[in-house]
Amino acid sequence: MELSLDLDSLLVYKALSAETRLIILDKLAQKPQTSSELAQQMNLSKAIISRHLKVLEEASLISLLELSEVEEDNRKKIYSLSVDKIEIHFPQQIYLPYKKKSHEIALGYFSDFSVQPSCGLASPEKVIGKMDDLRSFVSNERVDASLLWFSDGYVEYIFPNPLEASDQPELLDISLELSSKFPVSNNNWPSDISFYINDVKVGTWTAKGNYSDVRGRLTPDWWDSRFSQYGMLKHLRINTKDTGIDGEQLSIINLSDLKLQHS
Repeated sequence: MELSLDLDSLLVYKALSAETRLIILDKLAQKPQTSSELAQQMNLSKAIISRHLKVLEEASLISLLELSEVEEDNRKKIYSLSVDKIEIHFPQQIYLPYKKKSHEIALGYFSDFSVQPSCGLASPEKVIGKMDDLRSFVSNERVDASLLWFSDGYVEYIFPNPLEASDQPELLDISLELSSKFPVSNNNWPSDISFYINDVKVGTWTAKGNYSDVRGRLTPDWWDSRFSQYGMLKHLRINTKDTGIDGEQLSIINLSDLKLQHS
């Protein structure tokens, strides 16, 4: 789950602000449980536990696992965790301000590709072409893609170079949303993703999983909840000293190695 400092994330922050609810999350991390089981372990009434569970459920931190038949009331609510990781994005500047030149490129505007199934593209309205059909990657509709996936291979993009001969770049920042690829989905499925700029390998980052624990904020209604829902927003930064992603060093490749003024 990804959060920011906005009102949409406030439900989660409020849910995490009570010690009792933190203890409940810790116990549900060990195994799914009913409200009665939690009440007995924590020496609290079932009514109090139920109120806390409702807050956690409204924040999408827990979910109802199943309804099992029991003799007393024929309904037994079992709760489990819905997330296993939360990232908070702060609107702070890590680097000093630069004179900035920016360029955006649509996901589907790749100039070259070589991919292996499972693979495909999707726009906000539909799957482009057919899943696992390489012809989708040369379809005219690929320019509308907002999601792209493949098990192995690469996509290549060409960016216009805005630098003048006299410019001395200090930082190249590339931002994109990434996750691993697994048939349907798997939150724990590491995948190595390598980055090349001007044919120079600047580093490899490992995506932790193909996330479907909660629906993505921008996921269209028609997209199956079992499939990948969101990625991690990552910043690949190459400066005069090294290359890193979100502050973690990937390599000692620096801007001079990329020969940007000559590309």
